[in-house]
Amino acid sequence: MSEDRGAEAPGTGVFLCRMDVRWGDLDALGHVNNTVYFRYFEEARVHLYEAMEPDGGTGRVGVLVHASCDFLKPLLYPARIVVGLKLLRVGRTSLELDTWIAQADEPQDIHARGRNVLVFADGATGRPTPWTDADRQALARCFSV
Repeated sequence: MSEDRGAEAPGTGVFLCRMDVRWGDLDALGHVNNTVYFRYFEEARVHLYEAMEPDGGTGRVGVLVHASCDFLKPLLYPARIVVGLKLLRVGRTSLELDTWIAQADEPQDIHARGRNVLVFADGATGRPTPWTDADRQALARCFSV
């Protein structure tokens, strides 16, 4: 999958990731399989993690604790898509994201919309760990908030 690694939209509070729809993403009806939308959201989160550099050798991991998706319009092949992540809330150990997928050449035409909640935890114990000041600065940098 060809991606534009996590590019920010300055001043919008949105993290964007562009990628290509692959022929193998299609189902028997010729449109992107519903399960693949969750993979697109996952790929965007991975790019967000890379941009944040949350681990920094500390052994912390991001754990997805909630994922939802409303499928509004089918995606077809070939297409270049944009996956958007908007920061809704930062808790003590969690963050909540509004998510969507659109075609890159028509970003206002939303094909799917969802919500993700992530908790950052210690990789060894699995226990949630509070956000540090450096983490909050990284979030601000990634979301231009």
